[in-house]
Amino acid sequence: MNLVFQDRRVLVVGGGAVATRRVKQLLDVDARVTVVAPDASLELVDLAANGKIEWHHRGFSPDDIAQVWLVVTATGVDAVDNQVAQLAEDNCTWCMNSANATGSTALPMTTVLGDDGVAIAVSGGSDPGRARAVRDAVGLLLHAGELPTRRTRILSKDQPATGSVTLVGAGPGDPALLTIAAMRAVSAADVLVVDRLAPAVLWQSPAPGVEVIDVGKIPGKHAVPQEEINAILVEKAQAGHRVARIKGGDPFVLGRGGEEALACLSAGVAIDVIPGITSAISVPAAAGIPVTQRGVTAAFVVASAHDGPEAVIRATADAPNDATLVLLMGVGRLPAIAAGLIDSGRAPDTPLAIVESGWTPRQRTTVTTLDEVRQGGVSVAPPAVVVIGEVVRLRESLGDLATPSPDARHA
Repeated sequence: MNLVFQDRRVLVVGGGAVATRRVKQLLDVDARVTVVAPDASLELVDLAANGKIEWHHRGFSPDDIAQVWLVVTATGVDAVDNQVAQLAEDNCTWCMNSANATGSTALPMTTVLGDDGVAIAVSGGSDPGRARAVRDAVGLLLHAGELPTRRTRILSKDQPATGSVTLVGAGPGDPALLTIAAMRAVSAADVLVVDRLAPAVLWQSPAPGVEVIDVGKIPGKHAVPQEEINAILVEKAQAGHRVARIKGGDPFVLGRGGEEALACLSAGVAIDVIPGITSAISVPAAAGIPVTQRGVTAAFVVASAHDGPEAVIRATADAPNDATLVLLMGVGRLPAIAAGLIDSGRAPDTPLAIVESGWTPRQRTTVTTLDEVRQGGVSVAPPAVVVIGEVVRLRESLGDLATPSPDARHA
């Protein structure tokens, strides 16, 4: 049963801790609250002084029940609470009796108010402590996006839905590294647009009615052009859908998230972004390689290997000589990039680490040098992150630092 409290007149009999808690709950749902009690807590006195509630500084009178929609008893004296509850029942008035929460007039008042119009009521019968414990546990699941709160009705004749796009950073691959905001966005979406680096657990078993569109860009295979991805996001949002664009790492770190955001805004589509843990830092960390280290380097450069050695060299042109270089994507061009870096002044024996499938059980790290990579003596399979610089030597002392979840994997 869903009761609407907004602008309803509610009488709270009592002024102690329980009454204060009930009053705050009632104010949260926009009820018009009157408190009757000889004494009241400081919170209730303050609420009355600020015009949030009415407080009658006296004991209860049977006439107080007239013209109210709900009575809440919270005096702490069972005999008084039961007397008020009986008068309410005789008057055909809703009542929540704190002295007898299992009685016929009891109503659930412990609620979890979720985002997007979802409200969950919990009643513990005669054990309010248990109700609060359940409420708090459900609240954690609700805010973590682990409850099925996705809309099932998108369009209506009277109120067309407004679609939107959320760029969701899904981190390096381990679902344990997903943010709460990311989980909530995915659970609320009815369209998931995913790439190959997104954790598979996010989208391979979607809820009924959720459309999954795979736009993954797999090396050596036909890729969905970025312009087409932009068009998909706009089209689905304009049809009234909530779209979660799930991207590995962080959407704005070599993820083309900025392009997708601009495309949506140009089409008048509402868009927001949820940052993710970028693989540029987290994957080296998993392999025991900090991208900065006091006494070694205070700077690092993140570049895409996809565009070849010239682009990488340009990206590092203004960086300090000791800066760590982190390369994402395009590992097939690594020998040419290594040769270009050596030709531009990097020492051939500069340490280089290749971390494949970071933050998954398949993680593998190869430590070598620029010269060995230039000669083609190192094989590597995507997805991989490449780290170049003296910080790579720290792996000898640190070793692997990650414990990936057993179900962590990319598509």
